[in-house]
Parts: sequence; C-alpha cells; structure tokens
Amino acid sequence: MSDPLAVGRIGRPHGVRGEVTVDVRTDDPEGRFATGTRIATDPASTGPLTIERARWHSGRLLVRFAGIDDRDAAETLRGTWLVVDSGDIPPSDDPDEYHDQELIGLAVVTTGGTAVGEVADILHHGQDLLVVRGPGGETLVPFVAALVPEVDVPGGRLVIDPPPGLLDET
Repeated sequence: MSDPLAVGRIGRPHGVRGEVTVDVRTDDPEGRFATGTRIATDPASTGPLTIERARWHSGRLLVRFAGIDDRDAAETLRGTWLVVDSGDIPPSDDPDEYHDQELIGLAVVTTGGTAVGEVADILHHGQDLLVVRGPGGETLVPFVAALVPEVDVPGGRLVIDPPPGLLDET
C-alpha cells in the first residue's frame, strides 16, 4: 500500500455480539463500509478485516466484522484505524476539497507572511479543525474559508487569517 488513507477508526464495542462503533473519516461511508468489503488496518497485524454488516444507530456507524463474534473480540479492535490505499481514491472535482494526507505536513503562515508552524492533524468533529503545531504548542484552527483563505498543496503551504487571540500564547 502506498500512502494509507484513514476512512475510519474503531471505537468501543456495542452490545455483546461483536459490533463496534466506527468514527467515520470518509465522505462515502456506504461505499467504504459495504457488506463484504475487505479493509486494511493500521496496525496492519490486526487486519485486513471483512465487513459482515454495517448500520447506523443514533447517528453512529456500527460495524460487525467477520470472525469478531463477541464483545471481548470487539474490544481488541478498539483504536484500530481502517485504511485504504490513497492511490485508489479518485481525485475530487471540487477544488476546495482535500484529503487529510494532502494537508498534514503543510507549512502554515498568516496572511501577513508570519510562519506559524505546520498542520499536524485534522480533527473531524462538528466542524473540521486543523491542528497546527508550532513553537508555542498546538493551536486548533477551524477549517473554514474565512480563516483559511488559501491552501496551496503543490506549494506546501496553507495560509490562515487568524482572528485576534487565536494565536496568542497563554
């Protein structure tokens, strides 16, 4: 596998029959977690896993993997990343859509040209947040056009327009 792309992370077991919650990291969960799909894992020694069943329950994706038949077996999967080969992902037609691996490692500068650090991670919660690691530690920057007016993947940089206080050291 060239560059692995995370499409989900296994969370806690759900029930006693081997289902687990999955923190979805893809815009195509129905395709990525379709019954019968074999999916690679990180760590690789845990998988590949085959999806036996996937369903939505209270806004969370629940997945049952083949051979994982009880809560104890499901618990051993907790924290495992579900990954696909980034080469298998077609490029987006949307110029404002990025995959996490395209953003991680980009240098972050302000609109005034001040170096801030680099993108260390992207958190997908109610809103996407860039984790920017710099000399003063980590800062969370909402990934919205008003605060991130420019993303230059080929140039290796991301420009932010931080509101007052966002980058202040505490």
